[in-house]
This record gives sequence, structure tokens and C-alpha cells, in this order.
Amino acid sequence: MQNLDTTDTTDAALATADHMLGDVHANLILVEYGDYACPSCQQAAPLVRHLAETEGPRLCIVYRHFPMMEVHPQAELAAEAAEAAAAQGKFWPMHHLLFAQPQGLEAAALAGYAETIGLDMHRFQGAMAGRIYTQRVQEHLRAGERIGVRATPSFFLNDAVIDVSFGFGTLSATVHAALKGR
Repeated sequence: MQNLDTTDTTDAALATADHMLGDVHANLILVEYGDYACPSCQQAAPLVRHLAETEGPRLCIVYRHFPMMEVHPQAELAAEAAEAAAAQGKFWPMHHLLFAQPQGLEAAALAGYAETIGLDMHRFQGAMAGRIYTQRVQEHLRAGERIGVRATPSFFLNDAVIDVSFGFGTLSATVHAALKGR
């Protein structure tokens, strides 16, 4: 695995565009590469949200898109919807709705989520029709590939991989152990 803190200009630009919760100056940074159509990401979402809510002052959580199109064909469009919401200052509300997926990830459902969180629908629909956030989503994907991400969700705590293949208890335990050590 490569270090997440790289001087590559693409990665530097990516870091300035990251979606973050918690203290952006925290000593602990938890990065998740996820896919909105991934059942495991959906299962991890409540735990990540809980960590953000309870440990936010001591932890920065970063979300990056890793749509696995070959398995989840709607994942990239969902990630683009999250980016369109981010352009209107509402990434996290859209993010949470996408993981809850009450009506799926089809274009009509994405528009419904956008309405639910109060987005300017003309602007949202224009962004989606023009696919203007495809490049940004692909930049997240390529950054993940460069550091060896192959599956979702993938978590890194201060650049160290957290293996969640045996359950998300490992994620919680690793974060809490690191917080106790600070």
C-alpha cells in the first residue's frame, strides 16, 4: 500500500476536495473508500456515522468514492448525485440517504433524494444530465486503485489499512484503541 499523503498533484487536488466530518485538524484521520450500492458499505454506514457523532472532536472522517461498476452498475451515478449535492453544500445529507436507499439508486430515486434534502432541482438535474461530476468520481476511484483498494468498504486510519473482512467490530476497536493512545 502506498501512503495516502502523497505529493502527486492529482492526489493533492483530491485531498482539497475530500468530504470530511469531524475535526479536520484531528490527529486521527479515518478514510473510507465506498460504493453506495455495496451491501457491506451500507452495513458499515451506521457505525461510521456513530464514530463521527461520538468522536468528531478527536477524529476526522473522510469519504471517497469507489464505485465498483462491474458489480454495481448504478454506483457511479449515485456517487455523481452525491457530488451534485456537495456542490450545493449538502454532501452528507445525500450520502446518508444514498446508503439508506429507501427507493434504490435509479435516476428517478436520486432525483427524489435531491428533492428530499432541498436541492435546487434545476441545478441538480443539469449536473446529472451533463454528467459533470464523472471526472471527480473517477479521480477518487483512481486514487483508491493507486493505493491498492480492491473492495469496498476499504478503511484506512492514518494511512494504515483496517481489515474489516471479519466484521466491523475491527473498525470500531481500531479507532477506539487509537483514540485511547492519543
